[in-house]
Amino acid sequence: MRPRPTRVPNPTLPTRVVHAGAPLAVAALIAALLTGCSTGSDWSQPHPGPVAVGALDVGFVAPDPTPTPEATIVPGPGTWDGISPREGYRVVLVTSGDDEPTQALVTAVQEWAQAEDVDLRTVVADSPADLVPSLSEALAMRGDLIISAGEDLVDPLAIVSANHLDQQFLVVGAEIAEPTANVTAADWSGASYRGEGLGSASTYDPASFTPDRCARAVRAGVAAVLGEVTGVVVWVD
Repeated sequence: MRPRPTRVPNPTLPTRVVHAGAPLAVAALIAALLTGCSTGSDWSQPHPGPVAVGALDVGFVAPDPTPTPEATIVPGPGTWDGISPREGYRVVLVTSGDDEPTQALVTAVQEWAQAEDVDLRTVVADSPADLVPSLSEALAMRGDLIISAGEDLVDPLAIVSANHLDQQFLVVGAEIAEPTANVTAADWSGASYRGEGLGSASTYDPASFTPDRCARAVRAGVAAVLGEVTGVVVWVD
């Protein structure tokens, strides 16, 4: 287990947090109340119309314009800038771990959500026993997208996502070994953890989790989901 320093919250970024240890009904109620107070958004009803604005630029899907499932694509720089989520896009961030790489990913998601007027809710798995329940809580919220940040969530996500094919997932800074079409990963050299017994596709480097790279991974990964290029690894070196 890699050492995990104490988490330092970012006081400038508001986050609605539900801890995974709470019962599902209570967690869903708390999330609904918090979101209702802050945004007035009702997640119980589907969005009318599309959730994406714009389109992926030419060169996003490369080198193969029709990637196969589980393929790795290498988008050209900035080819994800032409597509964005509609205002109020519903995202649940599920996170586990106090290590610096995980917190860098969390900050990147928060800053992206704030910049794009995304309706963000957060579920924190405080212990190993909370990993699967945290994903169940996220599923119960019925968001447009569930984003996973933290290596501990990779194996539980591989199990949960395969049983919920109607829910889109995005893994940032890691990937699952055999993703279904609803699981997209955004990764780079120095990250790419694939679960227990598989390790990383490249040498793990905590220093590679820079604010810039984490931000690019979030934006490129979300762009892939919005553009319906899913079930692949988006490489952002």
